[in-house]
Amino acid sequence: MKKMTRRRFVAAGISALAAGQALLSGGAKTASAGQAATGGSSSADKKLSGTRLILLGTAGGPRPNKVRSSPAQVILVNSVPYVVDCGSGVSRQLVMAGVPLLKLRRVFLTHHHSDHNADYGNLLLLAWASGLKTPVDTYGPPPIEKMTKLYFELNAYDIDTRIADEQRVPLVPLVTVHEFDKEGLVMRDENVKVTATLVHHPPVVPAFAFRFDAADRSIVISGDTTPSDNLIKLAQGADVLVHEVIHKPSLAKLIARIPNAEKLLEHIVASHTTHDDVGKVAKAAGVKTLVLSHIVPSDDTSVTDEMWIEGARAHFDGKVIVGKDLMEI
Repeated sequence: MKKMTRRRFVAAGISALAAGQALLSGGAKTASAGQAATGGSSSADKKLSGTRLILLGTAGGPRPNKVRSSPAQVILVNSVPYVVDCGSGVSRQLVMAGVPLLKLRRVFLTHHHSDHNADYGNLLLLAWASGLKTPVDTYGPPPIEKMTKLYFELNAYDIDTRIADEQRVPLVPLVTVHEFDKEGLVMRDENVKVTATLVHHPPVVPAFAFRFDAADRSIVISGDTTPSDNLIKLAQGADVLVHEVIHKPSLAKLIARIPNAEKLLEHIVASHTTHDDVGKVAKAAGVKTLVLSHIVPSDDTSVTDEMWIEGARAHFDGKVIVGKDLMEI
């Protein structure tokens, strides 16, 4: 029998802790930040084969908080990242998830609220600053084309300085913007087909949900919406539905903490989906797994996972996961 050295003892403890976390996660796990330090190792590349979903930010609303990051997720298909929404901090969250920024390839925006697009331009700039040399395509509703142009104008001094001083390839020609305002096929490549449908998120028009169909999995991202027949149709039979959610009983306490927000409660209720209704949507769509994200209130820890799940569970008997930042599903 081998002597239990300090190193073996620590290694055994870490293995036991990891196993315990896997059991508690119900099939979800946290993406490894350790991969980011090397910029993506061979073991990470093996993990990237097939289709993975990582929740980068699961808060709803533009206010930064200590509990969750702003809305964003990345779907990786055969090592290619497809980023959906770009809330504040998306670049750092990608690094934390072990996704090298220089591999950025496609970016999608569901709609133009600042919690979904605040770091859209920054993601492009910081990926380039991290070594990006290959084309990036971005997709979203108007005015994404104008936004992109103005962002590059805003940062022209920095971009031009780095091109001259650091011999970087020009950034602007790398980015191709695809602006659309109607539902249907968004793009198709060797890895995935992406389809969009219009959803109801007043006063923002248009607002979209996206479906990603890869060879091994189908994943739907709701964007921001009230219960939507269009979304139910888009999500039919999907493996995973990531759906925004509000906990209506807790909203009054949330609004009381936010200055100058007299009409915010009215907007939240009129433009989003409650933790009860989200289960009805998942059931009608016939999805296998429902992931709750874009959580409102996002920083009220008195609202437990069980409280989030109970409303959905009343109508949907599939798997329900309360999304957490950097969770892989």
